[in-house]
Amino acid sequence: MVSSLILPGEGRKIYTYQPEGSTPFQIPKGKSFQSRTAISAAHVVCDPLADTDPLSNGKVDWDATMKYRHHLWSLGLSVAEAMDTAQRGMGLNWESAKELIHRSVKEAQAVGGKIASGVGTDQLAPGPDVRLEDVEAAYEEQCAFVEGEGGQIILMASRALAACANGPEDYKRVYNKILNNVSEPVILHWLGDMFDPALKGYWGYESSDEAMDVCLEIIRENEDKVDGIKISLLDANKEIRMRRLLPDSVRMYTGDDFNYPSLIKGDEQGYSHALLGIFDAIAPAASAALHALDEDDLSTYDSILEKTVPLSRHIFQTPTFSYKTGVVFMAYLNGHQSHFRMIGGMEGARSITHLAELFVLADQAGLLEKPELATERMKLVLAQAGIS
Repeated sequence: MVSSLILPGEGRKIYTYQPEGSTPFQIPKGKSFQSRTAISAAHVVCDPLADTDPLSNGKVDWDATMKYRHHLWSLGLSVAEAMDTAQRGMGLNWESAKELIHRSVKEAQAVGGKIASGVGTDQLAPGPDVRLEDVEAAYEEQCAFVEGEGGQIILMASRALAACANGPEDYKRVYNKILNNVSEPVILHWLGDMFDPALKGYWGYESSDEAMDVCLEIIRENEDKVDGIKISLLDANKEIRMRRLLPDSVRMYTGDDFNYPSLIKGDEQGYSHALLGIFDAIAPAASAALHALDEDDLSTYDSILEKTVPLSRHIFQTPTFSYKTGVVFMAYLNGHQSHFRMIGGMEGARSITHLAELFVLADQAGLLEKPELATERMKLVLAQAGIS
């Protein structure tokens, strides 16, 4: 039996918790998903021994970071590289992102793993002197780099564009130009301001319905250059509405870390594919559930994923952009990295009470791959908070 823990709870309550342990998920080896495309946005592992300021100059442990991508590919998942889950723009700058993309695409090609990489404008700091031409040039530089590496583009939202655009026509101008020049279809990414407050009012409107109309217009005008769109608004009804309005050739990739089981399963009018940050943290469960969905075994699909939703909602609770801390903590608990340190010092973005509840929810979802190891590592983190 796994040893018990003394955990902090709400209201400064201290209680004893006995981990349940876990049963390994049944995942067919070497079998790809048939009914859905499933992409996991992946985190980066920082170098804990780098003698630099982690807040301004955090370094990446490339070996551990690549090893985790191989773990995701081994489960049949594709990788979304250099996205917000990798702390893009929140610790990972464009220069580091370039090396990350270069290394990951090379590794993917070596093992037949599928990968798409984030393109943005983060080499361009938003400011009063930034023009639309500057935003276009920044996007074009990053697009050229990813295509030059042989990778697919995920066209991310731009803080610089959000800051300088005067309305929807400016968004149409920039996106139409970039999409016209890409070589292969891209995945668009509409990231809500709960993930990044600097993106408030994206597409030229604060109303999500009006913003959606602008985004749909851009997609329809560039249908042959758009593989799909990932929306991260944490609102299932808005995603379903947009999904039903997309051209038939354009996929909806859910980015809803609250409602993903039902959105992926779909309804009588369609379904969403997946491009999710939470898949980094629940990868074995996601893989097993998607294989069950391929077999039309909806009861198994539901039973696996419904247990992960409380964990995901906890990891992505407000402030939502701190979710990366929970994702990395899961990797630490499960032995995929040797430490709980993050670039930008983001390991301190969640409280010890939050991390304790995360441990409990992960255990209840069967996601502690090595319960004894996870328990010992949780004890180490608790001891740092004075709990033993």
